[in-house]
Amino acid sequence: MAEQLSFDLPVRRALGREDFFVSPANALAVTLIDTPQTWIAPKLVLYGPQGSGKTHLAHVWATAMDGKVVAAADLPNADLPALIQTPLAIEDVPDIRSNDAAQTALFHLHNMTQAERQPLLLTGRAEPGQWDLPLPDLQSRMAGTQAVALSPPDDALLTAVLAKLFADRQIVPRRDVIPYLIAHMDRSFEMAARIVTALDLAALRESRSLSRPLAAQELARMMDQP
Repeated sequence: MAEQLSFDLPVRRALGREDFFVSPANALAVTLIDTPQTWIAPKLVLYGPQGSGKTHLAHVWATAMDGKVVAAADLPNADLPALIQTPLAIEDVPDIRSNDAAQTALFHLHNMTQAERQPLLLTGRAEPGQWDLPLPDLQSRMAGTQAVALSPPDDALLTAVLAKLFADRQIVPRRDVIPYLIAHMDRSFEMAARIVTALDLAALRESRSLSRPLAAQELARMMDQP
């Protein structure tokens, strides 16, 4: 495989269904996203750690359903009656814990979608029973929603995530870089995103290809940071 240096190009996130790698860590979530007709009610919570694929799957679902994806924090300024005309994915619901207006908007939006039997997908890092939303009626509705987890990555999924993160940055590491990272990095989606960013910046800064020595250097540097 030819080596390729990193260039200062924009990150292009691939969010299509074909770009999502299915493994035992996410298979149930993918199945439910692909078959909304099997949901217990016309709503579902998708939860998992940062970088686990919640946004990707929300966009896959919205595209398949001719729906929309909206951040929970943007709801106070949204036209709620217009939003419920299509299936709707609301991202990062726990982020509105301190946003009373957004909680109130989501409460009304939830009730409107359910009255109209309009599918509603919600995302957050923790399971909905732990979202601790101060608006009691909203929290109870979230906690009572069918939920599915995106689990921490196995080897196959972490490999695919690293490959996708590199591809999003339009860079190609040497073929021994990803196996080295899998063997030595903390096994989390967050760390995968951090190390890919660090390697991209280091390759640019030092005018080097993405090699195993560079990966070892950047992992050691990150481990030394407090």
